Amino acid sequence: MHTRTLGNTGAGISEIGLGTWQLGSADWGTVDPADAQAILTRSVELGVNFIDTADVYGMGHSERAIGDFLKTTSAELHVATKLGRRHDEPHGWPQNFTLETMRAHTEDSLRHLGIDSLFLTQLHCIPTDELRRGEVFDHLRTLQSEGLIQHWGVSVETVEEGLLCLEQPGLASLQIIFNIFRQKLVDELLPVAQAKGVGLIARVPLASGLLAGKFNTATSFPETDHRHYNAEGQCFNIGETFAGVGLANGAALAEAVRDTFPDPGDHTMAQQALRWGLDHDAITTVIPGASRLDQAESNAAVSEMPELPVDTHTQLRALYDDRIHEKIVGAY
Repeated sequence: MHTRTLGNTGAGISEIGLGTWQLGSADWGTVDPADAQAILTRSVELGVNFIDTADVYGMGHSERAIGDFLKTTSAELHVATKLGRRHDEPHGWPQNFTLETMRAHTEDSLRHLGIDSLFLTQLHCIPTDELRRGEVFDHLRTLQSEGLIQHWGVSVETVEEGLLCLEQPGLASLQIIFNIFRQKLVDELLPVAQAKGVGLIARVPLASGLLAGKFNTATSFPETDHRHYNAEGQCFNIGETFAGVGLANGAALAEAVRDTFPDPGDHTMAQQALRWGLDHDAITTVIPGASRLDQAESNAAVSEMPELPVDTHTQLRALYDDRIHEKIVGAY
């Protein structure tokens, strides 16, 4: 497993990290606790040292699963979490963005994880107006000065939000939706972040599974799966679900992507799609999720894959310009 330095942290983190939204057992179906521990264990065995979670993934369930794992391992790991989207009383927007509430939420995450200081905490897709006001960044700096967090970043939905955050001194990382269906960022955000030395964490790298090439227009999901209840952006930003292209459009576009990839040899379509993200040197780490052991193993292997041919990147960009871009719903 190769590593890259995350922004101003000085930490070498694995090119392939582990996203753990699914370990919350709330929005992707249920993951058995024993399976969750096996996925974490195997990922770390294969060199993954960066694990991304959030306090709202199962309302602490994902964080607690990671905390249980941390008790069993001596590996040097970098765990990142997020805050700002809790809606439990007496919290919620706009109370989430006071220093007192951010401190309380940080302390909850520390308890869930069983650690004394967070490697990285990230604002979790909070309103753009809050980013413009800027007070939340001062609160993060305060939490950093108190030792509760070591570094801070922001998970964003749009290029506009990313550029706003890049003006903030001390920003370690941006977490972005980045995949073959979301290539606008290559021109508008990646160069700015790289010039400023800010790490980029690529989430939704398989467009909620579309870029694994196994879905079609007849594929259905349980009511509690966000690919069902947020299919049209009813509950949160539609970009988090199928990258905003929708299942029907996305299934057809995924076939076009498959046809563009070179002969895969021993590699799956999902691995090629993950490799596409890593081929951009501004990206520090790509964080696919895994709800099965074989997925964790397949994801980790991508770090050792050769880069995709330049011609493939050129053809995928042309596909984005000609067919994909017009299908994306919502601001990004």
